[in-house]
Amino acid sequence: MLKLSRRAMLAGSAATVAIAACSRAPKEDAAAPVRTVPSYADGTAMAAGIAAGETTALEQVEAAITRAKAVEPQINGIVTETFEMARSDAAGLLSGAFAGVPSFIKDLIDWRGAPTLAGSRGLAGHMATTDNPFAQKWRGAGIVALGKSATPEAGLISSTEPLSNGPTRNPWDASRFPGGSSGGAAALVAARVVPFAHASDGGGSIRIPASTCGVFGLKPSRDRLPYSEAGEAPPLQISVNHAVTLSVRDSIALFRAAEANDGTYPLLGEIKPLTRRLRIGFAPEPTSGTPLHPDTRAATEAAAQLCRDLGHTVVDFTLPIDGPKLTDAFLLYWAAGAGMFAQQVAAFSGKSIGPEIVEPWTLGLAGMAARRIAEVPDAISYLLAFESAYHAMFESLDVILSPVTGSPAVPIGEQSPDADYDTLMERVLSFASYTAPMNVAGAASMSVPLGWSPTGLPIGAMFSGRKGDDGLLFELALELEAARPWADRKPPVSAL
Repeated sequence: MLKLSRRAMLAGSAATVAIAACSRAPKEDAAAPVRTVPSYADGTAMAAGIAAGETTALEQVEAAITRAKAVEPQINGIVTETFEMARSDAAGLLSGAFAGVPSFIKDLIDWRGAPTLAGSRGLAGHMATTDNPFAQKWRGAGIVALGKSATPEAGLISSTEPLSNGPTRNPWDASRFPGGSSGGAAALVAARVVPFAHASDGGGSIRIPASTCGVFGLKPSRDRLPYSEAGEAPPLQISVNHAVTLSVRDSIALFRAAEANDGTYPLLGEIKPLTRRLRIGFAPEPTSGTPLHPDTRAATEAAAQLCRDLGHTVVDFTLPIDGPKLTDAFLLYWAAGAGMFAQQVAAFSGKSIGPEIVEPWTLGLAGMAARRIAEVPDAISYLLAFESAYHAMFESLDVILSPVTGSPAVPIGEQSPDADYDTLMERVLSFASYTAPMNVAGAASMSVPLGWSPTGLPIGAMFSGRKGDDGLLFELALELEAARPWADRKPPVSAL
């Protein structure tokens, strides 16, 4: 079977439902006790309702299918529907922290019995016969997958507009994209189809769509959660698996359910809203020198003020990063992964690498890697050394606050993978100019939905720590969620 590790070598209900509490018809002289299915809630509440017998896994799956059908024509966030398999799974015996809770798996990892297409036309027909190690954790937690969520080809760009499936649209403004590469996942959660969805992040792919879709997204530290099969580790593991969620507590519980448990880190302990005060470095300026949109600047400054109001010390901070050098090295490493992916697709399809099987953006990256192949070892060495430089920033800081992206969500087509390559590169680097350093360093980082533009577009605030600071960020997220709740803010395209 084709191994599709992400980036290869880099690798409630739409309507309330009432049902009878027993299957037999009631006696004529007795009213049948009626059980009402709880309305839509986060995954933790859904799981609790199922465990208490207030609802069933099958009821929640059916309700989620109804919600998916209601909004999918408007957002196009689903690549493959596995509704019948989900119904069968929900009718069986389930156990785990999220037993019976419906969700989606990003179409970059294998979920047994479903296709893994990685957003590519050249992988049509590729069926997963086993679970990815991370997927095994989710299946063990009792999560029921309704299908695979949309991703750009190989997750290689900050939009979700694959030529294989068409653009996924942002529930807050259907003329704009949801970001990428976990764009389908974030759109489905924002539109209240499911309370959480699998996501992955190799250069911002959890945090970017979380920001543009107004949901919560934490990028775990490297090696905290399973990523790929044993023996597949690249020279530098920049990608991680986790989720985008409506609530912070779901993200925490999902993290616990998926922890690697291999002794690399202590298991995530009890997480409560932060009580100690932090020293937060406020770093709004992009190290690449690209412009920052005024709406994003205002939202990030408002997040800093919220932290001050909560008693944290916020100090102006300039990231001591050679932005152009880091960007060039990261991009070359990224491009090498695109080249490897193109080779995998060619081997699977039996066709030569070209526009018939991979997209122009992928071909452009692969071409760049081929031209500069001799530079790749030096780029890897530079990136490996960056980890210690990154962590040195925290000698006098606990957390760094910065924007997630250079602007709110941009219009569909602005980052289309068949756009002019040089123009597209400029647009991507301008938009996704903040998130990659944390991937290189293996550090914990999160997008918290604290801001909205004057026109109603979500703008996340990015808080980043050291490698292993996942628990600290979760504590801070709980405090911020309590201070400025976001769950009741629903987009115009919503299943509720």
